[in-house]
Amino acid sequence: MDYATLLQILDSTLRLATPLLLACLAGLWSERSGIFDIGLEGKMLMAAMASAAVAALTGSVWLGLGAGMAASLVLAGIHGIASISFRGDQLISGVALNFLASGITVLVAVRLFGQGGRTPPLSGAARFQPLELPLAQELSGVPILGPFYADVLSGHSILVYMALAAVPLTSWLLYRTRFGLRLRAVGENPAAVDTAGISVVGLRFAAVAITGILCGMAGAYLSTALQAGFGREMTAGRGYIALAALIFAKWRPWSALGATLLFGFFQALALRPDVVERVAQFKVPVSMLDALPYILTVLVLAGFVGKAIPPRAGGEPYVKER
Repeated sequence: MDYATLLQILDSTLRLATPLLLACLAGLWSERSGIFDIGLEGKMLMAAMASAAVAALTGSVWLGLGAGMAASLVLAGIHGIASISFRGDQLISGVALNFLASGITVLVAVRLFGQGGRTPPLSGAARFQPLELPLAQELSGVPILGPFYADVLSGHSILVYMALAAVPLTSWLLYRTRFGLRLRAVGENPAAVDTAGISVVGLRFAAVAITGILCGMAGAYLSTALQAGFGREMTAGRGYIALAALIFAKWRPWSALGATLLFGFFQALALRPDVVERVAQFKVPVSMLDALPYILTVLVLAGFVGKAIPPRAGGEPYVKER
């Protein structure tokens, strides 16, 4: 495989890993506070539909992004009320949200546009356009690093760079601020946090809200940047893959970046079966390449990557002692 082909695959890896990274960080915030969220898939799907629909109707991708984040926050609020306020089963609540999003997105899209559950194709100001990083063209002639900077790092939408920036920001907030310390403590020992006079409910709702915002960005990226519109079930299991990546990363932000890039790399390979065949020296079925990210997901969830210990209070509703 030549260097130019490798750069193309790495470029696709970054594009495909972005929604996984945003969803993985979303799950990290929620689960660090003790709220398991299977509903990442549903929030992304709802956000993708809302973003594409509003962008198509208004011609503004930024209004679409806001609509996607708002739609995701609504589902996050429902999950928070069910899991925190009413102390319901967090896994059932998340699965229910996935089913709700699966049906309502198609229903709304058909009602608005009448195109079989799709939105009209987006173009111009209704889509996020690629951005060229400073000096990308000037440095492209520098051996090895120049093409990597110009062809892999440059030329993505702003949401890609926001996702990458969210990794150090998440790490700093979780491990270097009082808010992060309290949030992690809520996921480990909520009774101790409550004893210190800190609101367990408030911290968990804050984490759920952050999850909604990040999932909203992930869904908006899918329909207004990675693709040019919404299609039914367009998330294609990315929420579940993000959960597997979160377990693989053992609930750490920088490890989440590496895990999602790995999943994105396998998705990128599925788009280039010719490269895989040249490297493997035999014909690989395209369906097998398409299944690689999901096979990796199953292997992660089956525990083949070592023991991953979740937050101790994860999945357990907190009942205040009287």
